[in-house]
Amino acid sequence: MRFPTFLKSLLLGVPVGVTLLDAVGYVARVEGISMQPTLNPDAAVTDYVFLSRWAVRNMDVQRGDVISLISPKDPSQKIIKRVVALQGDVIATLGYKVPYVKIPEGHCWVEGDNTGNSLDSATFGPVSLGLVTARAVHIVWPPSRWQHLPSTVPKTRVPISLGKRSTADGNNGSSNSHTARSSSNNNASSIVTP
Repeated sequence: MRFPTFLKSLLLGVPVGVTLLDAVGYVARVEGISMQPTLNPDAAVTDYVFLSRWAVRNMDVQRGDVISLISPKDPSQKIIKRVVALQGDVIATLGYKVPYVKIPEGHCWVEGDNTGNSLDSATFGPVSLGLVTARAVHIVWPPSRWQHLPSTVPKTRVPISLGKRSTADGNNGSSNSHTARSSSNNNASSIVTP
């Protein structure tokens, strides 16, 4: 008995398609305003982005990357945020339970670009790199918004102290002019390593 051509194509096409989606990437719709103005700058238009799984296959994320991750608050939900700090960095927080946090090994600090309207690390703290699923690399729809998403950290959110990993411009943490303050005084701000 011979299989019809359609069934042969289906039997070959489905595994290849699933493999591409799982290993290379896929297009996803961005909902909400937490990443404005980078994504969904106009409430009437919804952005669709290409999420590259290949770009994060080795847990290699950089400061400024826009990433998709499993929400630490609701594992059934995926969220999209910007990486602001990496392991070893010290970041000044915005509304977190302590004013400064040193990012532990295997974690990163993520924030939405629309700071006041984002459920991010300011709420749930440093995020495990194991929750990162993909990196948003391009806006693919609508056509008027086609563009590459650059990996940049807003100047107001640059870490106070950089860890061992290099910055995007090639400088290492020792060349950063900011340092975290430490003191034996009980009134000093604490640095938390969760």
